[in-house]
Amino acid sequence: MIRIHFTTADFARVRFASRPAPLQELNTALMKMCGRDDELLFGRWRQRLLRSLPVTVEPLGDLVPAGEAPNFIDVFSDTLQEGLDTVRAAHPDLVRSEIERVYANRPSPAPPWIRDLYRGDGHAWQLLCRAQRAAFDTVLSPVWPMVQDLHHAEFTRHALAVAEHGIGPALATLIPGSQLHADVWEFNAPGEWNIKLHGRGVLLLPTFHWTGHPLIANLPDHPLGVTYPAGPGLPLSPAGAGGTDDALAGVLGRTRVDILLLLAEEHTTSDLARRLRISNATASTHTAALRGAGLITTVRAGRAVLHRRTPLGSLLVQRRSGTRTANA
Repeated sequence: MIRIHFTTADFARVRFASRPAPLQELNTALMKMCGRDDELLFGRWRQRLLRSLPVTVEPLGDLVPAGEAPNFIDVFSDTLQEGLDTVRAAHPDLVRSEIERVYANRPSPAPPWIRDLYRGDGHAWQLLCRAQRAAFDTVLSPVWPMVQDLHHAEFTRHALAVAEHGIGPALATLIPGSQLHADVWEFNAPGEWNIKLHGRGVLLLPTFHWTGHPLIANLPDHPLGVTYPAGPGLPLSPAGAGGTDDALAGVLGRTRVDILLLLAEEHTTSDLARRLRISNATASTHTAALRGAGLITTVRAGRAVLHRRTPLGSLLVQRRSGTRTANA
């Protein structure tokens, strides 16, 4: 059981990652690939990935000798390059303590390159960076557009839940079986954790490869990272990747997505109704829902009512043609 103790300041500092984190998604995909659960659904996916991984990825197996990764590779940067740079910038004391922890109960000594990494050797760091990049290119790059679309849909779902019910109830429904008792958020996971935030806040990150319990990244002086499963429960396939609009439509509804797309510029309620071929009353109902979720603003200009997207609404529907890769 994990119990996370909030202060009032922590509730105000709960943040939902606006974009997926390439390295954290990679970590969860590799964990799922190396597992033995859900073999009927994931068996062929695991075999395909294991056959396709290049030899440059092998050092990652040394870094996770018993299925538990060192915390310094848990990074939440939203581009691959920034994530790699963040790993490289990890404090030497953290790197050494984490290597000691994951190798503490191993009968065999760490391989030479891990010992070099422990000492801060530059070549060892290059070896790790190449392994992470090669793993991303093989495992995630083919399905990254789909991960982005799924993340947008989950981001929208959470934003609507917070707008309608507040952050407390939204947290309680984020993870199946979780509960919020006053200032303590608890959910099932191996072991017993009691984590006091003391004002650090929480960063929520959905993952679309992992199907197990939520994963915790509890680093000093950083928001508590909670990575939780939000995928379809099946291996992601490039052939199944859909557009951002389709993913959003599954959450908002087609008409509301169309309204958001139109509201890149101001429109009156009657303009929207005419363009979408719906009644003024229907358009008014949809704009009220979108306004309540913080996705549009509405101002009166004489007898007319003008609607426009908010920055949050724009974030949800933008095509992101220049940011469709994790390297942007």
